[in-house]
Order: sequence, then structure tokens, then C-alpha cells
Amino acid sequence: MRVAIVENTKVTEAGQVGIALAEAGAEIITIRAYAGEPLPEFGAHDALVVFGGEQNARDDEKHPYLPALASLMRRFGDSDKAVLGICLGSQLLARAYGGDNLIGAAPEFGWRSIGRTEAGKEDPVLSTMPDRFLSFQWHDDTFTLPQGSLHLAENEAARHQAFRIGRAAYGFQFHFEANREVVRNWMTHFPEVIERKEPGWLNRHPEIEPTDGQLSDEAGLELARAWVRQIRPS
Repeated sequence: MRVAIVENTKVTEAGQVGIALAEAGAEIITIRAYAGEPLPEFGAHDALVVFGGEQNARDDEKHPYLPALASLMRRFGDSDKAVLGICLGSQLLARAYGGDNLIGAAPEFGWRSIGRTEAGKEDPVLSTMPDRFLSFQWHDDTFTLPQGSLHLAENEAARHQAFRIGRAAYGFQFHFEANREVVRNWMTHFPEVIERKEPGWLNRHPEIEPTDGQLSDEAGLELARAWVRQIRPS
């Protein structure tokens, strides 16, 4: 299977998603869209992954490729190809299908509890999770659900944590790809940003990583493997 990964910022790591794709023997093509590389060709890939970034999903002036990326995500989804949008990627998927992007409406950071909805319990990917699980959050924005989508997960900070539209187009607000190694790398690159966003979290990190980080890693890998199983190789 051939999987295109679109990066929207310089510090991007596939984490648990990369592990699951490697386990499945996927051929991965990485596109640094933020650096001006052309978006992947639709017909050349079986699935599309769109990761996060510091920009918002409507920041077309600074990032003029965003409308085309949203359209590409919809083309994959409408063709029943597997799509995975994480954080900014989920917001772009919502945009692609007519949802509203709510800028700055739902700030959240750190390992947080997430709950499945009733639809999530029946979903091919979210059904692998317990009713509540931990994952890493780092976002300010959220979105409204596109018409016809299934609401799969939620929490108190951002009601729309995960959704699916069509067969296998998934948007995840939370960073289930971010295992403990990825989080530590983010800490190295963005300590000042993290301290502003969640004062004192860096000091608490050594205490919570062995517990919350471990549980998040386990949940993230299960989610990643379940999504990879939705890919239909051509």
C-alpha cells in the first residue's frame, strides 16, 4: 500500500502512526507542504495522512495551499480511500466537508481524558478503545461537525474530538500519534511555547509521563493500527 503523509510544519513526527504503517509494510511518501512541495497525486496513493501545524485551518493568506489540501482530503474521502487528519488535519477535514472552523475556541494541552460516544463504540477504529482513554492534546481551535458525519469522541474542553465521514475519512483533534518520544522532542523544540500555554507543565512532566504517557502510547498505537486496517491497497 502507498500512503501519502502531508506535513504542515517543520517539526513533524509520525510517531504511533508511523509505527503502525511500518508494521503493515506501507510505502510512505512524505510531502512537506509547508515548504512548498506539491501535494500528492490522488491516483498514486491508497491513503492520505495530514498532520498538525501551528497555523489554523483558514490561514489561506499565509499558507495558500490549504484550500487545495482540504479539497484533496475530500476527494480521497469521497472515493472511499482512507483519510487521517490529526489536529490541524482534522480541522481541514471538517472544512473540506462544510464544517465551520472555530479559531481559538478550545485551548487544550497535555495528556487528557477522552470519551467515546455511542457512535464511537460501533466505529471500526474507535471500537478498539475503552469508553475513556488518554491521549495528548495541543490545540486552540475546534470545529463544527460536517453534515452527515459521525461524532466518535469528546471531552469537556472540546466536544468534537473525533469524527468519521463516509467509509474511512477520520478527523482526530487529539494527537494520538504523539508517543512519549514525540512529546519529549516537542519539549526540546518549544519549551517557551509550552510554558506559556500550560505554566508548570514542564516541571510536572517527569511525574506524569510514566503513567499518563504510557497509557496514551498504548491507546495511540491501537488507534493507529485500527486506522491502518481501513486502508484498501489498490
